[in-house]
Amino acid sequence: MTQHAIAFSAPHAQAAEIGLDVLREGGSAVDAMIAAAAAITVLYPHMNSLAGDGFWLIHKPGEAPRAIDACGCAAELASIDWYGDKGLQQIPSRGALATVTMGGTLAGWQKARAIAAESSAQFSLSRLLAPAIALASQGIKVTHSLAAASRKVQVELAEQAEYQRVFMPNGRPLIEGEMLTNHDLATTLTWLVNHGLESAYSGEFAEYIATQIEQLGSPLRLSDLQNYRAQEVKPLSVQTRFGQCFNLPAPTQGVASLLILAIYDRLFKPEWDEAARAHGLIEATKLAFIVRDREVADPRRLSERWDDLLNDEHIDQLAAVINERALPWPQIAEPGDTVWMGCVDNTGTMVSFIQSIYWEFGSGVVIPGTGLVWNNRGVGFSLERNHRNALAPGYKPFHTLNPAFALLNDGRRISYGTMGGEGQPQTQAALLSRYLYDARSLDEAISRGRWLLGRTWGDNNHDLKMEQDLVDLLGNNLRARDHAIKAVPARSEIMGHAGAVVSFGDGSAIAASDPRSDGAGIASVMTERA
Repeated sequence: MTQHAIAFSAPHAQAAEIGLDVLREGGSAVDAMIAAAAAITVLYPHMNSLAGDGFWLIHKPGEAPRAIDACGCAAELASIDWYGDKGLQQIPSRGALATVTMGGTLAGWQKARAIAAESSAQFSLSRLLAPAIALASQGIKVTHSLAAASRKVQVELAEQAEYQRVFMPNGRPLIEGEMLTNHDLATTLTWLVNHGLESAYSGEFAEYIATQIEQLGSPLRLSDLQNYRAQEVKPLSVQTRFGQCFNLPAPTQGVASLLILAIYDRLFKPEWDEAARAHGLIEATKLAFIVRDREVADPRRLSERWDDLLNDEHIDQLAAVINERALPWPQIAEPGDTVWMGCVDNTGTMVSFIQSIYWEFGSGVVIPGTGLVWNNRGVGFSLERNHRNALAPGYKPFHTLNPAFALLNDGRRISYGTMGGEGQPQTQAALLSRYLYDARSLDEAISRGRWLLGRTWGDNNHDLKMEQDLVDLLGNNLRARDHAIKAVPARSEIMGHAGAVVSFGDGSAIAASDPRSDGAGIASVMTERA
């Protein structure tokens, strides 16, 4: 008898269970992730949608990690002049004019299924989407997070008629604990089962989407849907004392996530107390964000410095800047709403996955009759012609999304990540450093008090926010190092919803999810006849 450990982590417990059920049935990590990803678009509609973006890291034992970029590019009509003719100097954050970019999520699922099919049989879409269809048609229980987001956008989305119909069915914000159905989304998912994921980009359904979104005033057209493809890309990586860490390339902020870890690895001393460790990570974050804001853009706009950003010389130069005093801050930061999930299947294949519509409920535009919430990732573009992220047809905006993965020297593999916009690289670094450098348990690495430099989901301030329990422990020491700290309640949702799955060299696995979310990290052992 050979035992294989399986595990799943998601910010909503039902999504984790749905993913784990697929794994228990012998499905692949990609199968399980698609089932959970579909379900969580129903369970957490304020954070993700089939009309959002996605990124994947997939690792099969003994092979190099593979990455998928499924973020949408700007419509062919979307240009600085197109918005200028409307008297706009910046892209609106809500409404039809915010629907600038394609939704790449479903194309990413397609690409992931193609990669999985190289080595394993696939479950049918009917099996994978059935739980999401049932949730959408039978109803979900509104979580605290969803209710809070509903209240927050009440005024901002008051003019979005389809949003009001679908997500405020009683003419008021959602209330925690009540039931919410989305029959239109159930119909859309059923259509995908019957006609394939590609039908969202070509054919009758795509024509309907294009017609509806054009009538609402978006620059997106049918040709944008038809021409869109998710791309397999080469992941970025950096070496630390514990092993190799991987993340997504531009246009994501994956380079910043890796720079924080690499700089910290250069600086770290085992004799540091917890305040010194937090100081090191915070200062590494500042330098990584300065590099990110200068360099990250559509891959066609990267500077000649790009290939050297993660080399030893550059990392050493950045590490040398850090001392006992805090660098002045703030810099400009980005908000965002996101779902991260990770899993490992019975072959040892691991997935680190993230999907998002950017802000709560994205653009607020819901395509009539479909239940699809369109993303507002286009607000990452600038309408200044000389800006690194200037809007241009077919280009991709700066992305906060960046799922993470690590191959450790001792045989462990870690799929990890978080939601939280600006907070994603910081939380990734806190999670991994606590688990590896501090030798804390995975649960404690995620649940322990955190900090956040800059803006994040639900907050637009650029200060250094720190949860009160950690302020009580480290606040005086960090203030003595010139850190200006703003205390926030312990286990605050603005710190993001983190999670991780660890697969050990002996085939066992563990998973953990953030107590700041409604999630679960679940591990199980499968038994197969040899």
